[in-house]
Amino acid sequence: YCFPENLMGMQEAIEQAIKSGEILGISDPQTLARVLTVGVQSSLNDPRLIISYEPSVLTAPRTITALTNLTQEELLAQLQKAIHYNVLEGNVGYFRVDDIPSQEVVSNLGGFLVDNFWRKLLGTSALVLDLPHCTGGHVSGISYVISYLHRGNTVLNVDPLYDPPSNTTTEIWTLPQVLGERYSADKDVVVLTSGHTGGVAEDIAYILKQMRRAIVVGEQTVGGALDLQKLRIGQSDFFLTVPVSRSLGALGGGRQTWDGPGVLPCVGTPAEQALEKALAILTLRRGLPGVMQDLEEALQDYYTLVDRVPALLHHLASMDFSAVVSEEDLVTKLNNGLQAVSEDPRLMVRAIRPQGTSSGPEAGTDDLPEVAQAVPEDEVTRQALVDSVFQVSVLPGNVGYLRFDRFVDASVLGAL
Repeated sequence: YCFPENLMGMQEAIEQAIKSGEILGISDPQTLARVLTVGVQSSLNDPRLIISYEPSVLTAPRTITALTNLTQEELLAQLQKAIHYNVLEGNVGYFRVDDIPSQEVVSNLGGFLVDNFWRKLLGTSALVLDLPHCTGGHVSGISYVISYLHRGNTVLNVDPLYDPPSNTTTEIWTLPQVLGERYSADKDVVVLTSGHTGGVAEDIAYILKQMRRAIVVGEQTVGGALDLQKLRIGQSDFFLTVPVSRSLGALGGGRQTWDGPGVLPCVGTPAEQALEKALAILTLRRGLPGVMQDLEEALQDYYTLVDRVPALLHHLASMDFSAVVSEEDLVTKLNNGLQAVSEDPRLMVRAIRPQGTSSGPEAGTDDLPEVAQAVPEDEVTRQALVDSVFQVSVLPGNVGYLRFDRFVDASVLGAL
């Protein structure tokens, strides 16, 4: 079991269960398996532990077809079942992987994979890595996936893996060089996940998230294991499914990571809506350079405290927008930074949505019509305009109350 420290007291719990006689009195093997599963899972708080009764299971080792016995056409057919790619609107690369290939596959077919899949995505402006259907894969393939998205040639220890049976720790490092090219560090990457994303795919999503190389969008992952093994219990037909290795999470400071609880997305959304959400995020992020340029020009042209403009421009140039996934994120980040640097609470950025799409009590309050250019002719519309500018009433004690929510152009007041 990959968390041996959690086994303290398990022996006593087993002995107590035997002494009670209730478990030994269960005659139906399927019922016994369910009762034992509930007991083990609740004791260790780990739903991955399963005891099953399978009298028909064969214990002979599985035969793995040697890659060298397959033609390139046969290998391509296998890979096409697990790997799909496309270029979506906005020049967004889409890369769906349903099974992470092993180091052996990549070593033998690296050039083939690069030419037939990867090279066709290098020219895209952003990349979506689709893992909602990836429930398995090979641990040895993790470093290859990470390395093609890693920002530099420096090697990085992304995840030590602990194996209790051998009491050894294996470190997963990025590769110093890759066949072909890495995906540009200047381009955004989004990883899609679902409640079925498991094992190796979870580790990849977790590593990319901790590296701040990708935005994870979708559902919390299943919380599986890198290596689940089914062990026969003694000479019986009962089996124990148990995780026998675990991620130590080097990028997470050595704390327990996804291994058990799963990977929390940066942006939570149902799996079937994850791609649509990802494309919306990428559209927003694609517009960031233009927004920043407009903001810099506005500060230079209009901000009255001109002596603070250089510091503001320097701050904007050094800001990290890797975690921005919505207009709200961007507005909050800009306002916090600009007001802190300028020491001016009046300096404020707001997102103005098109008419009819506002939400919240304050949305659209500054998105005002150009009333100075066209004063309404009909009485009803004119009255609505007056009511939007003035609030008038007579309070108790014959006190007049006149409220202005905004000041309009003098020509409007003249016409009204």
